[in-house]
Order: sequence, then C-alpha cells, then structure tokens
Amino acid sequence: MKPTFARTRRHLVPALALIALSAAVVPLAEANGGPPPPLFWKKTCAQGTEDTVGRELDRAGARCAKLTVPLDHSRPGGRTIKLALSLLPATDRAHRIGTMVLNSGGPGESTLGMPLQTRAAMKDVAARYDIVGLDPRFVGRSTPLDCGWPIGLWLRSAGPTRARFDHQVAVQRDLAERCAQRHGDVLPYVNTRDTARDIDLVRRALGERRISFLGYSYGAYLGAVYAQMFPGRTDRVVLDSAGDPHKWGPRATQGTEDEAERALRGWAAWAAKRHGTYGLGATPARVLATVNAIVAAAEDRPLRVGPYEVDEQVIPYILSVGSGDDRPAARAELASTVRTLNEAAHGRPADPGPELDGLLTFVLTSAGSPLASPAAAIICGDRAAPRDPDTYWNDIQRSRARHPLFGPLKNNIWPCAFWPTPPREPLTRIGNSTPALIVSATGDTATTYEGSKAMHRALTGSRLLTLRGTTAHGIYGTYGNACVDAKVNAYLATGTLPADQICHP
Repeated sequence: MKPTFARTRRHLVPALALIALSAAVVPLAEANGGPPPPLFWKKTCAQGTEDTVGRELDRAGARCAKLTVPLDHSRPGGRTIKLALSLLPATDRAHRIGTMVLNSGGPGESTLGMPLQTRAAMKDVAARYDIVGLDPRFVGRSTPLDCGWPIGLWLRSAGPTRARFDHQVAVQRDLAERCAQRHGDVLPYVNTRDTARDIDLVRRALGERRISFLGYSYGAYLGAVYAQMFPGRTDRVVLDSAGDPHKWGPRATQGTEDEAERALRGWAAWAAKRHGTYGLGATPARVLATVNAIVAAAEDRPLRVGPYEVDEQVIPYILSVGSGDDRPAARAELASTVRTLNEAAHGRPADPGPELDGLLTFVLTSAGSPLASPAAAIICGDRAAPRDPDTYWNDIQRSRARHPLFGPLKNNIWPCAFWPTPPREPLTRIGNSTPALIVSATGDTATTYEGSKAMHRALTGSRLLTLRGTTAHGIYGTYGNACVDAKVNAYLATGTLPADQICHP
C-alpha cells in the first residue's frame, strides 16, 4: 500500500473480535425498511486539480456519489450523515455476477480509490463485477470526524519507567478529551455495527438482493460483522488478513509480541547480509544490538531526525510496522530507516527519506489527526476498555520480562481508557455458516495467523487459504503471490470455495 499514510493506516489496529447479538439489538439491525435511499452517480470524481485519487478514478471511467444515511439507525427520520462511494461498472454486462463492496481496513482508511487496485488484482473476472469503494461513516470523503489532535496515530510504547508510562496516560487522556469536546454528540454512532448497517443501505440503494465483499484486516472484521447482522445478503466474501473475532477492540495488539519479534529477527538476518550497504551489523545479533542501542539512546534524549524528535516511545512502533512485510523493498525501507535512526543516535545529521518522513508526519504531527481520530473512535465505540491505568502497567511489566522491546508497545494504554461514551451495543458474536474465503499469511504480525484460524472456526462455512513462510499483512492483489491471487480469482469467478489450501512464496 502506497503512499506511506495508506500503508501505515492498514496497520492502525491489527485484529478483530466481538460479543453477542442480543434480542434487543435485532430490531435495530433490521431497521432499514421502507423504500431504498436515492443514489445519484456523477461521472466526475475529482474534486480539484490536486485530487490525485479522483483524477485516477475519472481516467478509469468510474462514477462517484454521496448517499445520505441516518446518524442513528434506530431513528431513520432524524439527523443524517453522508457516505462517499465510487463505482467501476462491470464491462461484461452479459455475464455480470453482481456488485462487490470493498473495505481496505484501518479502521479509518479511505476505500474510495480501492476499486482501481482491486480491478487490477481481479484480472479478467473484474469485467463481471460492479466494484464499489465506500468510505465508511466519518472516514475519508464521507462526513468527517477530526478530533483536532496535536499528534496523529496514538500508538506508542509505554517506555522504560513508570514516569514515562504516566506521561502516556496523560497524552491518551488528552486525546480522548479532545474527541469528547469536538464530537461528543456523534461518538456513540461511530462503530462497526452502524457501519455494517450503512453497507446494507448501500446494498439496497444499488438495488441488489445480495452483495459480494472484499475486506482487508479490519475490513475483514467488518465483513464478518455484516454477514452476521444481515444473514443471506452476501454472495462471495473474501476476508484477507482476518483476525480473531473474539479479540477485536482496544486491546487487540495484546498477544502479538512473539510474531513481532520473529519478524524483526527475520529482517535483522536480511540486513546482516547487506551490512556493506546499510552498516547495521554483519550478523543478525549485531543488527539487533544496533536496534537496542538506538532505543537506549532515545531513552536518554529524543533523536533529532530532520524536523522531528523521535523518542523511545515511538521507535518500537516504527520497528513493528516496518518489519511486518518481508518483501525486499519493504526490508530495504526499514533498513534505511534504521540507518537514519542510527545516525541520529550518534548525534550525526539524520534526514528522513520519503517513507520515514511520511510515517513520522502521520505519527507525530496534527496532519495525522484526520486519519487517526476516526480510527480511534471506531475502536473505542466498539468495545469498552479498562479504565484503570494500573491494569495496563501491570500487563506491561509482565510482558516486558519476555518482550522488552515490544511488550510495552503491545500492552500500552490507548485513548479508549478515557473515552467519554460507552459502546451503545455489545460486540457482535461471530458464529455462522457464511461461505467465505479467508486469506492469511503465517507470519502476519498484525492480524496473526492464529487469529485467522479463529475466524475460520467462527465462520463454519469458510475456507482458509494460507500463505506459508511469509511475513505479510494484506495479501490478495497486493503481496504479489500468484498462487493466492489465482485461487481468489477462481472463487470470485465461479462462486465455488476451494478446500483449505496452502500457497508458498
């Protein structure tokens, strides 16, 4: 995923999960009665000369529209918001299969431009689908939500001491308070279940009895929730890099320390073979020693990287995201990043390359707030988090003993601990026989392979397509594995699920 913002946002929160569909919730899930909402497509998607995605959609022959939906689906006549959609129409109308709705994950990642990449991945079968990109409520070009944060992404390590953790507590409390001040009236309606209801309104507006669905990471979770809430309304479903549907929420990164460390060691072995290029160490152990020395230097003082100050609470996140892709270009990217951080750790001038600059802008500046704010709101709106900081500190200390680098990152406190409104509904309990193709890599550091197997068990009609021996997150049409792409496309073409299968790099 490019550019860096898009690639980073797919890793915003890695995993999935839920709880029970109570009888009290069913009427709300089915509240979308009456005539379908009107949907008027425009032949122009671009919003000005700087709108790169819009211009690419226009060149591809796409159409765009805004759909008006209720803010509160239990009050369809009340306040409304707008959803932004794009459409690449099927070109083989005589053999048209139907409509495919997309979600690229995050949560909080815009999906409006995704039909372009999906059409390329689908190859010949794309001609038989209307491919729809939908920016979920409060994301992208839909009615926006920006809490006005002074930083972007909230994910940080707790750091080495209680004092540094207490600093994080204050930061996360401030982020939650800013969201309450700006958007307290809509926060109760920023969640996955209401997004699923929006998708069903989109289905009805399109005049479809059933829709197909392709979702990555959080998007896979969203697809599972939609299938649970609206049984019988899906056709062909692909859930790529799906996580455990019982672990979605504000503590979704807990338990992924082992995968993160294996991925970092894999990258270190790669970098050691290229010591002449990057100068990080001639053996994996020496590369990891360089990494640890960078973290130690940042504990003494923040590292100056171009215009940014990068401290020991940010570096573990950079390493975790950067090592989660084992393709050569991604590994080279992380090696360049670590080389830059190493220069800064030694007090030498260190200017970030384009990828690192984009990542630091997203994480450290207010430019990331429009992207990270709705992501946090969705997660915090889906599931309540523990509110006592000591709960997090105790988990951090337990994990730190085995995982000194990633334990304080994966167990740290988030804004959800101070969220002003509790979730309006319980999480959805995923458990049904929806036919779905689940795609997963054994080395996924975000939504882990064990998580995908849990999703496979919850969806008893599903099949699991495994990419073995690979560190990747987001596989179909993005990683470049011909085996995975061919099997997904065969399913999309025929509607016949394969048996559980294994692909190799």
